[in-house]
Amino acid sequence: MNIEKTISNIRGDKAIWVIVFFLSIFSLLAVYSATGSMAYKAQGKIAEFYLLKQLLFLGMGFALMYVAYKLEYFHYYKLAPILLVITVPLLIYTLLFGTEVNEARRWITIPWIDQTIQTSDFARLALMLYLARTISKKQDVIKDFRSAFLPLLLPVIIIVGLIAPADLSTALLLFATSFLLLFIGRVDLKYIFLLVFLGISVLAMIVLIGKFFPDFVRVTTWDSRIQEFFYNTDGGFQIQQAKIAIANGEIFGVGPGNSLQRNYLPYPYADFIYAIIVEEYGLIGGVLIIGLYLMLLFRSISIVTKSPKTFGAILAMGLTLNIVVQAFANIAVAVHLLPVTGLTLPLISMGGSSILTMTVSLGVILSVSKYAEQAQKEKIALQEIEELNESNN
Repeated sequence: MNIEKTISNIRGDKAIWVIVFFLSIFSLLAVYSATGSMAYKAQGKIAEFYLLKQLLFLGMGFALMYVAYKLEYFHYYKLAPILLVITVPLLIYTLLFGTEVNEARRWITIPWIDQTIQTSDFARLALMLYLARTISKKQDVIKDFRSAFLPLLLPVIIIVGLIAPADLSTALLLFATSFLLLFIGRVDLKYIFLLVFLGISVLAMIVLIGKFFPDFVRVTTWDSRIQEFFYNTDGGFQIQQAKIAIANGEIFGVGPGNSLQRNYLPYPYADFIYAIIVEEYGLIGGVLIIGLYLMLLFRSISIVTKSPKTFGAILAMGLTLNIVVQAFANIAVAVHLLPVTGLTLPLISMGGSSILTMTVSLGVILSVSKYAEQAQKEKIALQEIEELNESNN
């Protein structure tokens, strides 16, 4: 009875709660299966270790999502500039002194618990909050150059520029999401194209720096992946193994835990977890995953149309795009529509900071949904009162 009462008291878009639940179930099943070979290679560890670790992060994520959902979303309006100010020195520190994994400094190691966090995940959340705040605040002067350039374009260039040297795929993803959000926010097209020009200029500068300091910027890795994508129709080793996994899955899949390609695919629990899902659950499982992300997008669009405040609408849309664009970029890599990247599948791939920031983002979206739902009920109640008054008169 208590559980039923709790569920009935949950406000906001119920469909989003359901979507998150099913994505989490897929995450646990896929991570448990995909980490089997890794557990075998890691002495003293079993697959259940990684399953429990993923379960722990999902549990923490759900707790943070609930806290973010309970907090009235307009509080994020005040937090946005503070988070952005914290983000810049955090990214600089990561770039200069971060923990190096696979020849990239994307992480900071938390002392005592020996756990790494990817600061770009935090930066993406902070930038979306800031852009939503600034776009909504400057709606009356959004076409003005002074109002658009310094408060909107410059923070995007700075944050993306600090992420790009160590993590180009995340930087490009964040740039694309910011581009879409500025377009939705009615920023003048000439300023949006100016942002594109500045982005290309900054990227060219980073590539030039990488030519002289290859240990600082991963230009060689970028070049090899692009060359492989355009000039090798079969793809490299990772793509070939992902294609085999997808082909093995056929329509109904080989069954949970029966993946063979998890033994050959690098990072089957992260970058290529979608291929493992399709292998084990077939075309049906792959389409279901895509359907869940599309449903999240459509439900968020519904929230935007119902939200009475510009900040809430832009915020929900920005955070949703941040999740959905990454999801489809990850899936596109698995099916060889994009070059290989280090992007994970949101809420499904094994991870820590990624899951926590994604669940917080969903909590904020649900907070906006809760407010929009209440505003909609009040609007309907007011219309009913007006109609009743008119009929009595």
